[in-house]
Amino acid sequence: MENEKKLIFSGIQPTGTFTLGNYIGAVRNWAPLQEEYNCIYSIVDLHAITVTQDPATLRKHSMEAYALLLACGIDPKRSIAFFQSHNPSHAELSWVLSCATQFGELSRMTQFKDKSAKHADNINAGLFTYPVLMAADILAYNADLVPIGADQKQHLELARNIAQRFNQRYGDFFTVPDGYIPKLGARVMSLQNPTKKMSKSDENPNACILILDDKDTIVRKFKRAVTDSEACVRYAEGKDGINNLITIYSSMTGKTVEEIEREFDGKGYGDFKLAVGEAVADALEPIRTEYAKLMGDKAYLKECYTEGAERARRITQRTLSKVYRKVGFVDAR
Repeated sequence: MENEKKLIFSGIQPTGTFTLGNYIGAVRNWAPLQEEYNCIYSIVDLHAITVTQDPATLRKHSMEAYALLLACGIDPKRSIAFFQSHNPSHAELSWVLSCATQFGELSRMTQFKDKSAKHADNINAGLFTYPVLMAADILAYNADLVPIGADQKQHLELARNIAQRFNQRYGDFFTVPDGYIPKLGARVMSLQNPTKKMSKSDENPNACILILDDKDTIVRKFKRAVTDSEACVRYAEGKDGINNLITIYSSMTGKTVEEIEREFDGKGYGDFKLAVGEAVADALEPIRTEYAKLMGDKAYLKECYTEGAERARRITQRTLSKVYRKVGFVDAR
């Protein structure tokens, strides 16, 4: 990896096919980042088991998520792409960092409260210490930047606090990471309830676009998207449905809001919904094709993630050895 470039670490949970929201808000931005930064991309399967998982389903979703990363433009030769569980340094560093994290800090994490309410029958210690493992993911590579959504800001701030506390206690060592938040299309809303974020868990299948949906399915879902009674394509307060569609169309075509409003001046919502659906479907077509090709070549995928894990381990083993020495452990060699 080129030393003069800053390093970015990105982690994504293996929860099945990415949504259009995942793609616009995060995944689509990862491939271009390879031009400017040294990039490390991890399928964070250790994080996934904070909620109960069916083992076969988790394994399947993990492979699909890895193939999707590559299909979305991640080059395993230029970047490091691997499964988190294939690099033990993440879990080992997490323990040391846990001892530099306060109980009160973790108890204030909004996501812990939300997930505890959602999974009241399984409020486990891993769910509570999840943010420390996330900090370990980042600090193990001394990442400069971390692409995050709005719901991860609090976790990143904790990672920064942990790094600063460790540095104060043991001397400057960890890079204090900054967030990398895309300006455009960072938040894609539900097609059926545009005041809510688009989510795979939505009970209404028409609310969410999956990036592996075929063209007919995508167009059909957009045709059913909730709008308003004004029948005027313009971005304005109180027009959540149309605002969401304009944001998506802008993200897919690169057109500004003003250009979109001019393009559909005098046209109805039917024309606009069709145009948005076709723009999304056409943009996602190369991903669907490449994904199918990759899933048909498991040997190649294994070669990529095995090499990725080896490269990741080489970096983090150096970090971990230095951390162990700093906290006072006896050298293994």
